[in-house]
Amino acid sequence: MIRYLLACLLLVAIAAPAGSETVVAGLSQNRISITANFDGSEILIFGAVKRFEPIPEGAEPLQIVITVAGPSVPVTVRRKERVAGIWVNTQSVDVDRAPVFYVVATSDPFYDVMSNVEDLRHKVSITRAIRSVGAPADIENSTDFTAALIRVRSREGVYKLQEGTVNISEETLFNTSVALPANLHEGDYTTRIFLTRDGVVLDQLERVIYVQKVGLERWLFNLSTEQPFYYGILSLIIAAAAGWGASAVFRYLKS
Repeated sequence: MIRYLLACLLLVAIAAPAGSETVVAGLSQNRISITANFDGSEILIFGAVKRFEPIPEGAEPLQIVITVAGPSVPVTVRRKERVAGIWVNTQSVDVDRAPVFYVVATSDPFYDVMSNVEDLRHKVSITRAIRSVGAPADIENSTDFTAALIRVRSREGVYKLQEGTVNISEETLFNTSVALPANLHEGDYTTRIFLTRDGVVLDQLERVIYVQKVGLERWLFNLSTEQPFYYGILSLIIAAAAGWGASAVFRYLKS
């Protein structure tokens, strides 16, 4: 199936009209449903470079950079310090925009395929994708808070830099895969594909993956946000029933 799709993209590239090198791409799926037994998913991203003129002799090889970003939400990062033998929050910095999930996949080491100037312009690297508002004047080294957020989320596996994982064939076809975790947040996941040469972005393309809870998960989520009182009552009933059931089983085994 994937070979068939890549072949179709190659035909599109061959039949493309005159113009600079541009990129066409697709996703193995653009909609993910989160159910009770959802344990993660894998997205295959594939595409082709369309061109009219042959590659100039002596030109640097084409490179591909792909990002998959979940919804961005504000985050407050706090610093804990030991005061009188107790760990307490002492300082905090507001991060204005931090994606709940962010993966960067490249065909070669990151700064070999994208210059620092282009990274700054397109906000591709993990550090550029996160934006922090002005920190309070009394906080020194406020960038440490953003670095701590990246470190924590990298350890959790939701921020990843996957260098050298994009496969390019004959400077025309490319593909890679991105694993989405089981604890996926609901929302739109934006996929960006950058075509670069010598660190300069020649073209870019965006696709969206829609992630949504369905079934019982959707009903419980709506109940918790739209009718929190009834959600609390239901939670108490379920907890009481579970406690009674465990007690009954224990008495039965003991008798």
